[in-house]
Amino acid sequence: MLIRGRVVGSEIPRFKHRWFGILEVEADGEKYNLYMTGNVAQWFLNGDEVEVEILHKPKEKNGAKVLDFDDYRLWKFYEGDRIPVWPPFEKEVEAKRYSPLTGELLYTYKIRAREAKYESDFEAIAELEQYHYASQKEKVALWRCENGHIFEANTRQRCPICGAESHILEIKGSTPASRFLIFELVEREEYEPRILSYVRVDPPIPLMHRRLPNGEIEKNIREKIFPEEWFHPAFWPERIMKELYEELKKKHKKKRVARSYLWEEAKWKALAETNTAGARIARVVVHPDYRSDGLGQLSVKAALEWIAERRIPEMRKRKHIVETIAQMARYNPFFEKVGFKFLWETASGRPVLFYPLTEEAKEYIERFLREDPYAPEDGRLWRPSYGKVEPLGGPIRFINVSKVFESELDIKGLPEDIQELLIAFGVRHRVIQRPVLRNLNFEIQPGELIAVVGASGAGKTTLLRLILGAANGWWEERFRPTEGKIEVPDNAKVSAMIPGEFEPAFGTESILEHVYRKIGDLNAAVEILNRAGLSDAVLYRARYGELSTGQKERARIASLLAEKPNLLLIDEFAAHLDTLTAMRVAKKVAEIIREASITALIITHRLEVLKALDPDRVLFVGYGTARVGDKRKSEKGGKSK
Repeated sequence: MLIRGRVVGSEIPRFKHRWFGILEVEADGEKYNLYMTGNVAQWFLNGDEVEVEILHKPKEKNGAKVLDFDDYRLWKFYEGDRIPVWPPFEKEVEAKRYSPLTGELLYTYKIRAREAKYESDFEAIAELEQYHYASQKEKVALWRCENGHIFEANTRQRCPICGAESHILEIKGSTPASRFLIFELVEREEYEPRILSYVRVDPPIPLMHRRLPNGEIEKNIREKIFPEEWFHPAFWPERIMKELYEELKKKHKKKRVARSYLWEEAKWKALAETNTAGARIARVVVHPDYRSDGLGQLSVKAALEWIAERRIPEMRKRKHIVETIAQMARYNPFFEKVGFKFLWETASGRPVLFYPLTEEAKEYIERFLREDPYAPEDGRLWRPSYGKVEPLGGPIRFINVSKVFESELDIKGLPEDIQELLIAFGVRHRVIQRPVLRNLNFEIQPGELIAVVGASGAGKTTLLRLILGAANGWWEERFRPTEGKIEVPDNAKVSAMIPGEFEPAFGTESILEHVYRKIGDLNAAVEILNRAGLSDAVLYRARYGELSTGQKERARIASLLAEKPNLLLIDEFAAHLDTLTAMRVAKKVAEIIREASITALIITHRLEVLKALDPDRVLFVGYGTARVGDKRKSEKGGKSK
């Protein structure tokens, strides 16, 4: 049944205002109470015209017909436009990762993007938020227990004062006008997080000035580029509160004013006044284990669709433009990859990027970039800092290379009972000569990414040692072939990781300091950490000893890349990472290897890692031989011919 009516009131409990509210609607002489989130209900004004489709028979309560969360659909009318309001925005999307070389699908996530509407959603947001900026001394959410005590914490817990159950009250840093879009993993294992990311959307900030290259401040820059009404009236409760305070101060000169009550009044007045044609993406937070999979881009794209379709956050004027003020945009280009353009820095030096939702907004942005003397070239902010290395001056050549390991077995000095056992097996004294590699002849071209595969003990690590010895001119027995020779270009700058033999040395400095000290460029250091799967500011400042085993492996990879080698040798790549993390790291490391023109040999036993690395060729090692073959045969478990 479809009914048309008007809003006559709302009820939003103060201590659960995010996830519960009641919208009161009158239609055809009947009163309806529509249960919804407080985040949605707070934007309605008395007199707003709405349309309700009743899906299930309403319940009767206190003379009103009650419609629960799933009992209805709701539209709002604004200047003749019909805006969908309830149920909240929801869309299923897939995050697919493809091979950059073959275009082959590597793996897929099925994700549900939807507006947060349950208490558990906001609890998950708080848990994610702590990965964004929390430290041991900073908590990201306010909680209220059943006895009224308010305390800070990052996750739900019992009240530290009285031990009672608690409920989330607010996400610190958000505003009363904030709306939240969460991204839920649809098909997941028990050990996987439910919420992978979230986006917080606010109205545009009330004032924005830009800093010019000479240090001067140009005030109200947005209004000089775009129509003023796109950004006003903005959500500005601080201004309203100041006005109310001054008014009461004049009226009651000697009496004290309760600022908390003024804030509540200012908040509701600001919510009623706010009506912009813009929106601001104030926060994008992705779970640290999933930050190498393009989920930042996916999250922003879905948020843009949500903003345009539902006119988020106010649900009033048509939206023309979305702004974001993001320092992290200097180090991660996911906003720009979606289509945002960098236009200027704020007076405090933070970059501002804009995305046009309409052709009109696009024209304003393009005109500014074309005509403004200080506009950045093409609206670009992020530029890759790692760059290219000097490629190897020629191929690595194996010419009739053989390697034989010789060892002598002697039972002298062993306990008598063990000697007797070995004698029973016919072992007294023996010289063992074990050919590991026989008569190898092949070339590795500059810039090639070679995956090395084979059974344990087949000689893969020996192969890396021989290349390492040839590159560094080492003549210890384990680094030189028994016969033949290995030619490595003179300009080779080699970095190697062979567990237990060659690993980066970490001190007591933070991971970011360690990488920065090696490469000497802060932007490049952040880029390397992101590529290595440590794209979390909390981990940036962690020491090596504070990391998990898997994080340590990623830190070692980042350390190697920070040396900017043109020859990279890695044994047991991603051995301590779970399947999906290993694939994500492999894909990102392969990308930077190719972009930088690094020649790399990477040993792996894992087919999923081999697939994600997407090597140029595969080197099959076994039974004394080593042959360069087709990677597809390795992925299928076949043999090289």
